[in-house]
Amino acid sequence: MKIWLDGGLQDIESARVSVLDHGLTVGDGIFETVKVVDGRPFALTRHLDRLTRSARGLGLPDPDLDEVRRACAAVIEADPVPLGRLRITYTGGRGPLGSDRGEHGPTLVVALGETTRRPDSTAVITVPWARNERGAVTGLKTTSYAENVVALARAGERGASEALFGNTVGQLCEGTGSNVFVVLDGEIHTPPLASGCLAGITRALAVEWTGARETDLPMDVLERAEEVFLTSTLRDVQAVHRVDDRELPGAPGPVTAKAMRIFDERSGADLDP
Repeated sequence: MKIWLDGGLQDIESARVSVLDHGLTVGDGIFETVKVVDGRPFALTRHLDRLTRSARGLGLPDPDLDEVRRACAAVIEADPVPLGRLRITYTGGRGPLGSDRGEHGPTLVVALGETTRRPDSTAVITVPWARNERGAVTGLKTTSYAENVVALARAGERGASEALFGNTVGQLCEGTGSNVFVVLDGEIHTPPLASGCLAGITRALAVEWTGARETDLPMDVLERAEEVFLTSTLRDVQAVHRVDDRELPGAPGPVTAKAMRIFDERSGADLDP
């Protein structure tokens, strides 16, 4: 595997960042995960737009998107895979041990790993911890992911692949690395960005392509929704067949199955929508 670091490709065995990099010491960084299909990244422009928004939200310099594109192309060419996870990481760079930033400039790392297509349906759990819809980094895709690591480990212990959070006012928010949609009376709904959820790239495309409505949803909607599905870069649209102890037999249901079909068709027709 080749890694893009410090302006060029390096072997994974020799690629190193400083032990004082702010992304390591205080989680001062952002990232994007991009799906790669047959050597081509999907929705790269949207991902790079969000990378810039996240950088500005943290007060980091705007990333050099021309360099990021070159880096993505280089690692994809170096390690061709039929289906891959392209990870773009951009941090505050080398800094002091405290929260103040140093003056060495940002660090950019781009890496690619092979992955497999997800199952058509999955199980999820809800967790007792809340997303803060009013936090300083709400809506930013930061490397401060420990909360997600803890919640996802809880999901794994209970035979699920994702954990769903509410926010501080008891509304449904998002998963650790996904957005959530529910079907009520045959209509698709998803929490609005004001709930504190990440503005997912796949979420935005699913809303655009299926006509889903952004709706404030209480957590107990998961107990009565006819269908539930997740969206994310590597899940695309994925049905949910169990929420906690509630089974949703027949998943994917008809509405979710249609959304899955629409997403597959539209994303296959345009790799940079």
